[in-house]
Amino acid sequence: MIPLVFHPIYSQLALPYRHRFPIEKYQAIRDALQQQGVPDSWFFLPEALDPRQLTHVFDADYLQQLCSGSLDVKAMRRIGFPWSQQLIRRTLTAAGGTVLTAQLALQYGKAINLTGGYHHAFADFGSGFCMLNDLYLAALAMLSAPGIDRVLVFDCDVHQGDGTAKLAQGDNRIVTVSLHGEKNFPHRKQLSDMDFPLPKGTEDKAYLDTLDTALTLAINLYRPDAVIYDAGVDVHIDDDLGHLHLSTQGVYQRDKLVFDTCADKSLPIAAVIGGGYQRDIAALTQVHLQLFSAAGIGSLSSRLP
Repeated sequence: MIPLVFHPIYSQLALPYRHRFPIEKYQAIRDALQQQGVPDSWFFLPEALDPRQLTHVFDADYLQQLCSGSLDVKAMRRIGFPWSQQLIRRTLTAAGGTVLTAQLALQYGKAINLTGGYHHAFADFGSGFCMLNDLYLAALAMLSAPGIDRVLVFDCDVHQGDGTAKLAQGDNRIVTVSLHGEKNFPHRKQLSDMDFPLPKGTEDKAYLDTLDTALTLAINLYRPDAVIYDAGVDVHIDDDLGHLHLSTQGVYQRDKLVFDTCADKSLPIAAVIGGGYQRDIAALTQVHLQLFSAAGIGSLSSRLP
């Protein structure tokens, strides 16, 4: 069994017409996996985090204002969502899902959250559709487990994991590595432990060569005990916001390389699906499904090399 973490609330959020965030994709991925024959017993239902228990990580005033709806207009505009109670419930549940995924990965060797990758969230503000940094919370959860002394956050979303890099600065137990579009959001980059900026138009071979180098270097240099993988598909050639040119097969090869490397090194890996912004939800879902295929889940894994 490969644990998959999902809650219907992932796709239950009313957004303005033509809003940029593809909220429907999470349920679409769950439905596609079910249609492929993935048993219900593989799915785990996360619980919402208690914001009162997050003040050791995030600024208490920010948490209070975020949860009460009293953040100012500029702060909410930076986040990119209209505030609602449902937004907060969804946010806390999604972050709880990534924490659960990290815990399940330690137990089963690998696990995947059908949302996650909210890496633009900082300690005291949100940005770019991200309000609570689930990757950082998941890394802390892993570090609380026996035998886990260092966690690698390997971020392949097309946008740099700036919030994660900033939160983890000064903590050598959490190693941040980011492969991202050089000329893309966020315009002001942070310093990850290792950054690999890629030019616009980067195609499969150049990307995969960089990925192999980055992952090998990170593992050999930092010797992590576990990995958190942000498998954003906004690197895809058809993505509206990515500006890189990976094919669907390239996305599959990327994800398989990460899973295979972790398996070879006996490293537990918790994966999240990350960003992806095609407006065609059916097409976007097929790209996200490469992550599950690469992990050995569903009928796709029998049709791809």
